[in-house]
Amino acid sequence: MSSKSSPPSIHQRIAIFPGSFDPFTTGHQQIVEQALGLFDKIIIGIGLSLSKAALMSMDDRISALQKTFAHESRIEARAFSGLAVAFARKHNARFIVRGLRSSSDFDYELPMAHTNNVLAPEIQTLFFATAADRSFISSTLVREVVKNGGDYSAFVPTAFLESLKTPK
Repeated sequence: MSSKSSPPSIHQRIAIFPGSFDPFTTGHQQIVEQALGLFDKIIIGIGLSLSKAALMSMDDRISALQKTFAHESRIEARAFSGLAVAFARKHNARFIVRGLRSSSDFDYELPMAHTNNVLAPEIQTLFFATAADRSFISSTLVREVVKNGGDYSAFVPTAFLESLKTPK
């Protein structure tokens, strides 16, 4: 996995996968791995969220993502702020990848996809269903397990175990 971007070819299929990823879960990982079958490059965009108190630092999230996908040169991790479509345009991405765990995710994601389509009609949103055995995993629930001293190892990629520590 590279954190440096190479110039895209005119025909490269580039997608972004935006989110706060605090933490990145095995459900997120499964979505990225599934999407690799369609794209030449996936940029995991870690959005700066002013409304959420982060459990992990941005540097820790990027570092853990680089370790998680070290075997795959087509995946990058980058921080961003602002609109996902602006981030996509900046990186010549024509696709936004979104994961769906349940119908409530779809109810949230569809209006966002429509809004993004109005803002940037050249960028398409593609939805990927999370595997049934990971459909209950969310970053919010993992944060609660971490904060309350539970075992979160089944919910995050191995590289995130070092960075996630129970708060004192």
